[in-house]
Amino acid sequence: MAHDANEPGHGNSPAAWTAVVIMLVAFAAGTVFFWLDLPALVWASAALLVVGLLVGILLKKLGYGVGGDRITQKAHE
Repeated sequence: MAHDANEPGHGNSPAAWTAVVIMLVAFAAGTVFFWLDLPALVWASAALLVVGLLVGILLKKLGYGVGGDRITQKAHE
């Protein structure tokens, strides 16, 4: 399969991975807290989900996103 130089990279960057990990933890914790009927912690997990999104956006603006100047691009084979 040929590599297209215009391909965005499918989010394989430190910014994307960090955001996804934070949001995955928030979603999993929120599910457990919902099951345990702890509404305050469900809302705290929802807030953490938003924090994960904001961290991803911040890291992208700092150059850690796809095509950012602070990461080294690896060639896909």
